Amino acid sequence: MNRLRIITVLTLLVCGLTACKPGPNKSNNMETGTRLKIETSMGNIVVRLYDDTPRHRDNFVKLAQDGTYDGTLFHRVIKDFMIQAGDPTSKDAPQGKALGTGDVGYTIPAEFVYPKYFHKRGALSAARQSDQVNPKKESSGCQFYIVTGKVYNDSTLADMEMQMNQVRLNNAFNRLARGHMTEIYKMQRAGDQEGLMRLQDELIAQAEAEVDQLPPFTFTPEQREAYTTVGGAPHLDGEYTVFGEVEEGMDVVDKIQRVKTDRRDRPTDDVRIIKVELL
Repeated sequence: MNRLRIITVLTLLVCGLTACKPGPNKSNNMETGTRLKIETSMGNIVVRLYDDTPRHRDNFVKLAQDGTYDGTLFHRVIKDFMIQAGDPTSKDAPQGKALGTGDVGYTIPAEFVYPKYFHKRGALSAARQSDQVNPKKESSGCQFYIVTGKVYNDSTLADMEMQMNQVRLNNAFNRLARGHMTEIYKMQRAGDQEGLMRLQDELIAQAEAEVDQLPPFTFTPEQREAYTTVGGAPHLDGEYTVFGEVEEGMDVVDKIQRVKTDRRDRPTDDVRIIKVELL
């Protein structure tokens, strides 16, 4: 790990942590689950929620039935990545208003069923705040996104595997560093660069020892097949809960992802959820 980068990470940790915020596939997942129709101003999308993620399934059904999603916008749209909705404050939002911070007052514990469920094209996943303020990766109680993604080649996926293994190491180091914040503060106030470097080396060694106990990150054959054919967003795998997928209406999802957006990725002409209906 690059020493300069690690020192920068230590400095950022001391300065403070803030929240961030970046046709349908047939599979065995289609045999069970709960189906809902998302009626939008651009057409209908039918999704199937997985039984393996019951908390997310039941919460989505509850919000659909009590009308929470009625009138909300697709407030964040990024072509070849995803379309995001579910912010309750978007219902009456004027044009140009920044959206994406609204919630329903609770979060949902992560339900990773990985690698069985991953971010292939058409995946329905829960949005969440960043690891810095949400280390348990708990999902938003209401906001969700549908993956559009792009197609990758084998070489790019191999590079991503290397990057994800490096991310594991960085995450382990950051977590260990947060446990030494008092010590880091003292050494910074005292100008003790030697002490900081010594602590850095100790934490790097501990992080490497932790990561060495884990099998290297690799994409499964199923992931590799999906990402090199229909596409998706593989860099999100294992980071956000995937709790369903589009069964019908990916043509509508594609229409939404192609709309014109502003600098905040909000569509310049509102794309609205009219209602979500249990089928």
